[in-house]
Amino acid sequence: MSTTTPPTADPYRELGAALRRWSAGGTAAGIGVVRVLQRHGFGSVESGQLLAGTPDGEVQGLIYLGALDDTARPLAAEAAGGRATVREAHVTEPSALAAGLACAGGATLVGHPLPATAAAALGEALEAARPAALLSTVDGAAALVLTGADLSVEHGDLGDPAVTAEAADAARGLLRRGATSTERVTAGGAEVLVDVWVPVPSMLVVGEGALGAALHAQAGLLGWDARTVTGLDEAHAAVAAFTDADVLVLLDHDPAFDAILLEGLGHGRGFLGALGSRRTQAARRERLIAAGVGEEGLAAIHGPVGLDLGARTPAETAVSIVAQVIALRAGRSASALAGSAGRIGG
Repeated sequence: MSTTTPPTADPYRELGAALRRWSAGGTAAGIGVVRVLQRHGFGSVESGQLLAGTPDGEVQGLIYLGALDDTARPLAAEAAGGRATVREAHVTEPSALAAGLACAGGATLVGHPLPATAAAALGEALEAARPAALLSTVDGAAALVLTGADLSVEHGDLGDPAVTAEAADAARGLLRRGATSTERVTAGGAEVLVDVWVPVPSMLVVGEGALGAALHAQAGLLGWDARTVTGLDEAHAAVAAFTDADVLVLLDHDPAFDAILLEGLGHGRGFLGALGSRRTQAARRERLIAAGVGEEGLAAIHGPVGLDLGARTPAETAVSIVAQVIALRAGRSASALAGSAGRIGG
């Protein structure tokens, strides 16, 4: 039985699926994207706004909750046809409020083509909830997609090696902030629009109790989705659909739930954590070995889950668990800052 409402569908995953589908035709498939160069008003809005489309008018994604559709959709079709364009769009107060925005506003939009290979890479990353970045010159004349855990894989270029290298480094710096962002940066003497998407973790808690409630509270503070399930079938289905951004915290010690860990190991996606004493962990380890799990698989299961913070209460234990997730996502050792020489805050 699920004790919370499952999170709504991730729009970026849906957009990623569309990009992959459209790019399946290779270079013959025309794909255009629309992004925000600059905005005025609208109140608090999310970074990383993106709409993509094809020459025949098929679109996926939204720019400011669809308030700019009258401008953005035709712009996407033009971009898919091979033309890069910068255009102004404005929304009145009634239209903005009807779309769910805080107030009226305007935006400078850029629509530009995205080569099929770059679109496929971006789509795959977004659909799988992996970090990704889309960079372009502000006129949309050249585009670059970065993928990989540290955005190390490049697809395309910005027309000049120095511009490409400096802009890519700027995008990787934005990734270290740990949040989706949109920035205009100067690289190699050129102005570049950079969108970086950092997936928001979604936590699946299997089992109930005070720690489960504390994990939900901690996830809420971080802006993560959280869901609790108690049934084996529900848990199995949820883990089968995991992306790299998803987190499993197994509280239930019933050996039947080993199947959930085996499911997670099978597809290799997401963070797998299991609660339990040393004795519980040892017993689980023996069962997993008997099921054919090797040392690499065992190492991928974080159990006992959490960092050694000396946690004593459910709330403190929840902090130790999410801290471990954050550290692993950032590639950090979770040591004290005073004892490290690396960059603070990313």
